[in-house]
Amino acid sequence: MMKFMFMLMFMIPLCFLQNMFWLVYFFLMLMMFMFMNLSINIMNFCNLSYMLGCDMISYGLIILSIWISALMIMSSQSLLKTKFYLNFFLFNIVMLMLMLFLTFSVMNMFMFYLFFEGSLIPTLLLIMGWGYQPERIQAGMYLLFYTLFASLPLLLGIFYIYENNNSMMMYFLKFNSYEFIYLYIAMILAFLVKMPMYFVHLWLPKAHVEAPISGSMILAAVMLKLGGYGLLRVMMILQKIGLKMNYIMVVISLIGGLYISLKCFCQIDMKSLIAYSSVAHMGMVIGGIMTMNYWGYMGSYIMMIGHGLCSSGMFCLSNINYERLSSRSLFINKGLMNFMPSMSMWWFLLLSSNMAAPPSLNLMGEISLINSMMSWSWITMFMLMSLSFFSAGYSLYLYSYTQHGKYSLSLYSFSSGISREYLTLMLHWLPLNLLVLKIDYVMIWF
Repeated sequence: MMKFMFMLMFMIPLCFLQNMFWLVYFFLMLMMFMFMNLSINIMNFCNLSYMLGCDMISYGLIILSIWISALMIMSSQSLLKTKFYLNFFLFNIVMLMLMLFLTFSVMNMFMFYLFFEGSLIPTLLLIMGWGYQPERIQAGMYLLFYTLFASLPLLLGIFYIYENNNSMMMYFLKFNSYEFIYLYIAMILAFLVKMPMYFVHLWLPKAHVEAPISGSMILAAVMLKLGGYGLLRVMMILQKIGLKMNYIMVVISLIGGLYISLKCFCQIDMKSLIAYSSVAHMGMVIGGIMTMNYWGYMGSYIMMIGHGLCSSGMFCLSNINYERLSSRSLFINKGLMNFMPSMSMWWFLLLSSNMAAPPSLNLMGEISLINSMMSWSWITMFMLMSLSFFSAGYSLYLYSYTQHGKYSLSLYSFSSGISREYLTLMLHWLPLNLLVLKIDYVMIWF
């Protein structure tokens, strides 16, 4: 694992050389294919080097992080024209990738906390440096303070665990069970804000709407998954108290997800609608993890990978429209099927995956999560039915509103899209739908 960390560190000087935009992209892709060749032990941490290790949970999320980081560079082509702090932008992406790699691969709880918080800084710089509107300062403050206030109790909780165990290694903490409600709240609060759970979700739509395309992609694809990854690790330690208290989180997540799904129908900004749909999907993921059974863990993991690819692709689509019309409003983005029929197909493919249509990973994730929560309590059936129904509803709402209707008069000289954009969308959609062929392998992981 250290060799990949050093590979990322040696990419940093490349960012400050001239005309290295595509070389950084190439090295990220090369790193991903090298990482995919690692032999992974299904049950335990493997590829150990110093404090770094890799098991099946971190393996999939690291691959997702590298893949999305490469696609971020690909979709930020407009920066090549303006040359607006291009070198610093590349440096920011490589630093963010380094932080995410270390977050997913460290086995020490304190180092995990350190890199978990460290990944916030490059994201903040992306939003505040390359965002579009002056409101990005406020969005950055929301992101910073929501995350930092919630994560201080996590630090105290980690110190408490160290006092009792004389160890911070995740492997040794795996089967400890604490019955201490303050520790339970302290350990999960930071991850629930990062997911984000309903009630602490307000930073997400603000951050998404003001972020550049690269910021939105990494926020949707990987930053939200940090919360899920943290919960998957921490619930191992909090099994005993979790059996008593988790029902509160399941109820809040499902009711909040249903309310947010309805709120999606009120949105007039494309990015805002996609961001709120992420909150609704993450509500199901939190519910699955909190049931603490096999289906829940497996389903939430598959859903996180699927949602990361799907949501990132949808933000790419909204950015393609924004670059041409200079607006994300649904009142202006109408009738696009007349001008960009090929792009309309990609809207359909990604939105159908978003509503969990076969053969996407989202469908497998939702089936597993429904199994998990129904076996936990049959009352959740009504919430899950509504969530699935409204998920299809707002996906169709977004598709029909943007692709049909009377188009704006300013669209007569409209580009149908360039090959780089279609390639970026295809690289989101293919893994999202082809990984289902190896779903039996994913199910063995747990």
